[in-house]
Amino acid sequence: MRGMFVTGTDTGVGKSILSAALLAAMAAEGERVRAYKPVLTGLDEPVEIGAQGRWPRDDELLATAAGMDPELVAPMRFGPAVSPHLAASLAGKDIDPARLLAGARERSGEEHILIVEGVGGLLVPLSNDCTVRDLAAALGLGLLIAARPALGTINHTLLTLESARAGGLDVRAVVLTPWPAAPSQMQLSNRETIARLGAVEVQTLATVARPARGDLARAGEGLPWRRWLGG
Repeated sequence: MRGMFVTGTDTGVGKSILSAALLAAMAAEGERVRAYKPVLTGLDEPVEIGAQGRWPRDDELLATAAGMDPELVAPMRFGPAVSPHLAASLAGKDIDPARLLAGARERSGEEHILIVEGVGGLLVPLSNDCTVRDLAAALGLGLLIAARPALGTINHTLLTLESARAGGLDVRAVVLTPWPAAPSQMQLSNRETIARLGAVEVQTLATVARPARGDLARAGEGLPWRRWLGG
């Protein structure tokens, strides 16, 4: 399986935008891509991405970037904006990790690059005995960590790095987003400190103005995704 797994330091830190930017940039370079968000919650809630206002839901944004149907991107879908294990319980369903793995394999294949977007952070429970980290480990893809550039990100990001490495994940990079055109001294320091203390590559992704494929591709084209894939 060729691709990457995108996680975050928390919910709402830019996982979907990073995933979509990668997909759009790859597609613009002629690569065949597929997106997969194994579990989607919050269908009943309005979508707000930071200060950018209303945007499409995660499945719709990823579908736009990958040229797919949203329901193929996210096969397990729940209304409440809660943790996946609780959302499934409220719906009277179970989340089977084996089914999630099978879904990833069905969407990949030798000819596609697969971008898998997790739910929340690495230790979010998908079921009573499976976390997002467990799923990422089972897939065996290189890991990207989306993080905010703002105050508090050093602690959140270093904890996520520690958890990823403890779980045997292959961390390729941290991506700070949205990265401003004129970063503050604190934001620059955050980037340098995470790279130094976390012994990790730190890249940045600028603010994406609109959820259009071209805008996403332009944001993602500066990321070294070919090197990350080569691992």
